[in-house]
Amino acid sequence: MKKDFFETFCSRRSIGVACMLLLTMLPVYGKGTAEKDMGAYLFTFFNDPTHSLFMAVSYDGYTFTAVNEGQPVISGDSIAAQRGIRDPHIYRAPNGMFYIAMTDLHVFGKQRGLRKTQWERDDKYGWGNNRGLVLMKSKDLIHWTHTEVFVNETFPENFGELGCAWAPQTIWDPAVEKLMVYFTIRQHPGGRTKLYYSYANEEFTALETEPQLLFEYPDESIQVLDADICPMPDGRYFMTYVSQENPGGIKYMISDSINQYDDYHAEQIDTEPRGCEAPNTWKRIGEDKWVIMYDVFSVNPHNFGFVETSDFKSFTPLGHLNEGVMRATNFSTPKHGSVIQITKREAKRLEKYWKKQAKKK
Repeated sequence: MKKDFFETFCSRRSIGVACMLLLTMLPVYGKGTAEKDMGAYLFTFFNDPTHSLFMAVSYDGYTFTAVNEGQPVISGDSIAAQRGIRDPHIYRAPNGMFYIAMTDLHVFGKQRGLRKTQWERDDKYGWGNNRGLVLMKSKDLIHWTHTEVFVNETFPENFGELGCAWAPQTIWDPAVEKLMVYFTIRQHPGGRTKLYYSYANEEFTALETEPQLLFEYPDESIQVLDADICPMPDGRYFMTYVSQENPGGIKYMISDSINQYDDYHAEQIDTEPRGCEAPNTWKRIGEDKWVIMYDVFSVNPHNFGFVETSDFKSFTPLGHLNEGVMRATNFSTPKHGSVIQITKREAKRLEKYWKKQAKKK
């Protein structure tokens, strides 16, 4: 069910925006756009109170300010079957388009009066037990089309009893010249979460290939989730993910292939004494430095943590948001975000648009 989100947004007066830049690591950032043309960052995230999409902008890669006066830019109830979204990931593709993939899930649906049960289905399917993803596409970061994709309906033979489908992310696979969507799946009720990948159609409205396993974790008793794949300067791929051990934290693998990983590293790269999740790697403009940020869900109020690397082997802690060099000026408690590079012109246009929208309220 494909819609023009801008029309939906206007008709429903969906709540505003909060912006934080997201980044991919492609050496070329779109038609005629290279890293030398980049001058800002866009951070996308959600929060628990709204289950909606926020955006924030930074010009230095350290201090982020949310657009739309810190309110959502897209209301989750306008684009998701469960009337709430989680885990937004933004990607800038070589074709110059922007893509956002999100989990179709409202964790507090019962408390908000959206359903009568804790989850859509029986608890035997596990926490959340959603089956839908939200895919969005834009050429200007303002006007979006969106589609709801249900994995169980698309691939009923092997995923009809799907336990969950979480945290989708998108990356361009140059080997097949298609957008690869990778995400967390619990394939059967009571099973463990694992990481899978599929390929989307050109319109970004459907998954064309049945999900395949992204990698096999050495310990089959451990759940893994929240993969993030970042191209490296030497042509290899740096994949971070969450291993739900004690405590759960961020690990990584490196591969020559975008969808095959076996380079297991036992150590965690975060510095948290308790659990964290949702890693995202983004490059600092004009520097040989990459930031790995992650969601520290185990602290209250929850926060984001950051480490930095130049060699993908050693990782320097940068602290938490507003408790170190990374700052948020007009928002707090973001969850599961991602950052991309954008041009100064794109950043100014985005800020100007949402400033104008805010004045109309």
